[in-house]
Amino acid sequence: MAERYYSVERVAELLGLHVKTVRGYVRDGRLNATRIGRQYRIAAEDLEAFTGRPAPAPARGGLHAETSAVVRVDGIGREEVIRLSNTVVAAAGSRPRDDGGAPLRVETVYDEDRAALTVVILGGPAGAAELLKIIDLLVRDGRAAPGTG
Repeated sequence: MAERYYSVERVAELLGLHVKTVRGYVRDGRLNATRIGRQYRIAAEDLEAFTGRPAPAPARGGLHAETSAVVRVDGIGREEVIRLSNTVVAAAGSRPRDDGGAPLRVETVYDEDRAALTVVILGGPAGAAELLKIIDLLVRDGRAAPGTG
């Protein structure tokens, strides 16, 4: 049977950790990994030893799909940013993990000088699509506008 290896990014996704945290575990020797060029690969058995549970089976056919989306909302004030950001982050955290068990990751950055909000979504395509619909509804319906909350 072929040995399975995971990238640091995939291990971070599986464990719900930041990539820098996983790299720190590798550098500290707490998580065994093999360096291949400039990247680390973690064997399934090393991941199992680290977590104390079986490593996840590969997706059917060995395929794994992940998407990234960047949304920019212009002309938005601080209160609306808070409302929209909280809604999107809550929706990402509350949705079932049917995209291979990995949670959606959402980052928001607000540029107050330009009144622009940038939302970055990382995760499975189905979950990301749901969040994009939520953002679209909030922006189009004006729920992110002042005095509409």
